[in-house]
Amino acid sequence: MKWIKIDNDSYGTILTSWCICAVLIFLTARYIPLLWLSIPLCAAMVFFMVFITWFFRVPNRETPFTDNKRLVTSVADGKVVIVEKVFEKEYLKRECMQISVYMDFFDVHCNFWPITGMVEYYKYHPGKYLLAFHPKSSELNEHSSTCMKNEHGEVFFKQIAGTFARRIVCYSEPGKIEYRGDQCGVIKFGSRIDLFVPLEADIKVKVGDKVRAVESILAVLPD
Repeated sequence: MKWIKIDNDSYGTILTSWCICAVLIFLTARYIPLLWLSIPLCAAMVFFMVFITWFFRVPNRETPFTDNKRLVTSVADGKVVIVEKVFEKEYLKRECMQISVYMDFFDVHCNFWPITGMVEYYKYHPGKYLLAFHPKSSELNEHSSTCMKNEHGEVFFKQIAGTFARRIVCYSEPGKIEYRGDQCGVIKFGSRIDLFVPLEADIKVKVGDKVRAVESILAVLPD
């Protein structure tokens, strides 16, 4: 039997949730004598304990075409909510194609490097906690920004917190070489990824598509 891998930065969240649920189960069993009420309540809390553990799983995914450095794969599981030409003003400072993926509460929230290349920029931005699909969340919400580069171009992406996502973990270290498909961090609970590729890139998704981190190809960089 293969064990489920849990995100290394989420054990504290899981343990806290388990401790709270354990206390609530004890209090429910101790002070609510009505079995028709106490048993469903305890069962619901046990279910939540299992769910919160499953929520922070790290999926075992196969990286497609590992030798092709032109491929840009999805950083996260979720739904494509934006595909449009924009001006990226934080780091690239030029027009790019933006692809945004929204993660709901039931998606895997571990994030993965979209290309193989060197991390050339990273910055953490404190901010608000608007709903992740709000148009201004990309600028106003807490987020981290990373730019990677290889011989085919630059890919810039943001991990954006949502209303319930109150912690972003990012492994970006400028100057370090990273590999497409390896884990690059995690965003806890509902959130969003904004990814920016060159205008010349061949976009492979459209608004409404469901994508999977590591496996779904979002774009192909120019030759």
